[in-house]
Amino acid sequence: MSGWLRQAAGGLPRQFWFLWTGTLINRLGSFVVLFLSIYLTGDRGFTQTQAGVILGLYGAGGAIGVLTGGVLSDRWGRRPTMLVAQFGAAALMLTLGFAHTYWQIAAVTFLLGAFAEGVRPAFSAMMVDVVPEHDRVRAYSLNYWAINLGFALAAVAAGLASQFDYLLLFVVDAGTTLLTAIITAIFLAETRPARSRTQEVTAPGGMGTALRDRVFLVYLLLSLASVLVILQHASTLPLTMLADGLSAATYGAVIAVNGVLIVLGQLFVPKLIEGRNSAKVLALAVLIIGAGFGLVALADTPLVYALTVTIWTLGEMLQSPSNAATVAALSPPALRGRYQGLNSLSWSVGTALAPILGGLVLQKAGDAVLWAGCFALCAIAAVGQLLSGPARERRAALRRAEEATLESRMNAVSVP
Repeated sequence: MSGWLRQAAGGLPRQFWFLWTGTLINRLGSFVVLFLSIYLTGDRGFTQTQAGVILGLYGAGGAIGVLTGGVLSDRWGRRPTMLVAQFGAAALMLTLGFAHTYWQIAAVTFLLGAFAEGVRPAFSAMMVDVVPEHDRVRAYSLNYWAINLGFALAAVAAGLASQFDYLLLFVVDAGTTLLTAIITAIFLAETRPARSRTQEVTAPGGMGTALRDRVFLVYLLLSLASVLVILQHASTLPLTMLADGLSAATYGAVIAVNGVLIVLGQLFVPKLIEGRNSAKVLALAVLIIGAGFGLVALADTPLVYALTVTIWTLGEMLQSPSNAATVAALSPPALRGRYQGLNSLSWSVGTALAPILGGLVLQKAGDAVLWAGCFALCAIAAVGQLLSGPARERRAALRRAEEATLESRMNAVSVP
């Protein structure tokens, strides 16, 4: 066990562990977004449509936030962008708890989405900056584990806190966000590559360079396919289970299998995929995800539904760290924030489209077509990962050469 722990967590940079600690603390207090729809309809008396609009405004603000955060992390730096986003999110979280009218809540929620999500590109870029390439899959697995552990504990704590006073959710969430910002201010050093300080980032095209990067855009498109399928667990899967006569409580118990498996098994993933071709790992991962959701068409009991969740969770556990490491490998050192911002944006787009497309197919064609379609989409994405893999390998080798050249220049400058 001690040897396994050293392999899973040993040798990573000190700054990574401050980032990891901030992630865990922030996720432990991530109450508000999780319970926002319940708060709006139950405590504030808004309709489901009004609550849906407010949640949509959070998503719209988040889409603007990840793009803005990506650009600012390359121009200002990772640390100042994170500080502005974190302190801003803490203040807005507390403000949302005291907002009363519909339009006040809507406006604050939109701004909260922008600030809360705006930290993600800078955080991801800083992690790429401080973790060597050969350790990135391991580092991302550890961070993903912290996210899921924090989220699972937050869900339980939020349920208890909401029984006393919903305002307590906003206060604790703001407090943990503020604590994360303090960790950033005290313990995290700026990591933006020196090249982006001495040269104008927009000289090579800035965001335009990322948007013209066909290798990267193809990868984002393939990732979006799996995102559209994975996010059916929060939209059409509960509807299918309810149609089979199962309760909402049963759905909650079944979907909890996802979090339990990730917390128990995610730290074993790096050793499992170490040294393997990333394109093949990603193809296998998305195929397993597709198989898990495809089997939902045959499910009719809680046990079988739990089995399907187990299958697609295994694919998700393989995909998440491999996806993060691939985005890092494709990002130029001076444009890491922008690339991370576009990667986050693809998740925002998937979050918006998944319930719409899934609900449309479910309503018009039925659940069998929906779940078979999920498998087919993942199978296509798996083939795409294999076909586009060689181009990504060539691009990643080019990025490694660019990074090595930059480091050699920095070392030459530092020599008196």
